[in-house]
Amino acid sequence: MLWPFNHFRKPRLPPRGTIETIYGMIVTQAREPVFYRQFAVADTVNGRFDLLLMHLWLVLRRLRAVEGDSGLSQALFDRFCEDMDDNLREMGVGDLTVPKRMKAFGEAFYGRSVAYDLALADGHEALANAFCKNIFNGKDIEKARWLATYAERVVALLDERDAAALSAGSWQFPVPEQPGASQVRADCRDR
Repeated sequence: MLWPFNHFRKPRLPPRGTIETIYGMIVTQAREPVFYRQFAVADTVNGRFDLLLMHLWLVLRRLRAVEGDSGLSQALFDRFCEDMDDNLREMGVGDLTVPKRMKAFGEAFYGRSVAYDLALADGHEALANAFCKNIFNGKDIEKARWLATYAERVVALLDERDAAALSAGSWQFPVPEQPGASQVRADCRDR
């Protein structure tokens, strides 16, 4: 008797429009001016890349917990890689250099994902220190604490959504709260 399914088939991928919707939400949120103006993330290629990685990590972290075999996590990561490849080529990076840079992007994503996962499990201050090191180059623990508070809000929001809502992209990131102007700059290199 033949079984009505094939063990060797690829998992069913989500529709391309869903991937574009969710990835577009991630990119749009990472470009919110409040992160660069009030949170003082450097408005540079590296600063924008760091915020993109942070938001991608937040979404993929939740999807890993709920998605099962849908392939959405991998599809989103693949879309991120396509976007990075396109950006490199637009900036004039040559064909021989693109693979090296892509490898560096992958290593940056996976390294930060592990660090952020561990820090999130260890609490607010650990997450702030991870953000301070990776996003603020060890120079502003107060702003990193604000960013950690924001990330914890995103985690809570995503944790409230079920797999269907997450996979459909029928949710929104919270509005980042503008940090107070009276905060004092601090150094976190030794933390």
